[in-house]
Amino acid sequence: MSHAPNFQLTRNAFGRLVFRDQWGAMQEGVVPIRGFPITNPNRGIALVDCHGHELIWIDCLADLPSDYRMLIEDELLSREFMPEIKRLYNVSSFTTPSTWKVVTDRGEVSFILKGEEDVRRLTSSSFMITDSHGIHFLIRDHLSLDRNSRKLLDHFL
Repeated sequence: MSHAPNFQLTRNAFGRLVFRDQWGAMQEGVVPIRGFPITNPNRGIALVDCHGHELIWIDCLADLPSDYRMLIEDELLSREFMPEIKRLYNVSSFTTPSTWKVVTDRGEVSFILKGEEDVRRLTSSSFMITDSHGIHFLIRDHLSLDRNSRKLLDHFL
């Protein structure tokens, strides 16, 4: 259930977020930062000024009025890029470097995995894979992948 926050959030004519605190002090160019971007993306979000100083901590996005929530979500989406792997359909080799062909939430892609150390376990079921260009791919829950995808992934764990 959302309640009236003790701040205002708008977007200026240049598309930048503007934060006004409860005393009327204004900050332009505010940036939302997720505290737990992978494990709990909608909880623990800081709004920081252009110098990186925290202006306010938001425990849960769902607690904000919908217009504020949409402003923050839009800003986060414009800055974050981490495709989520939904399916692995080919791995060129079980030794590295290898070329992976995957289906993500943003479409099909192939990338090069330089080394096994580029597959990092985040939680008991989630992994982050970094390709040769530094792009991070997320596997949110390896148990939800199809059998063939899990079998391919297992070779690198």
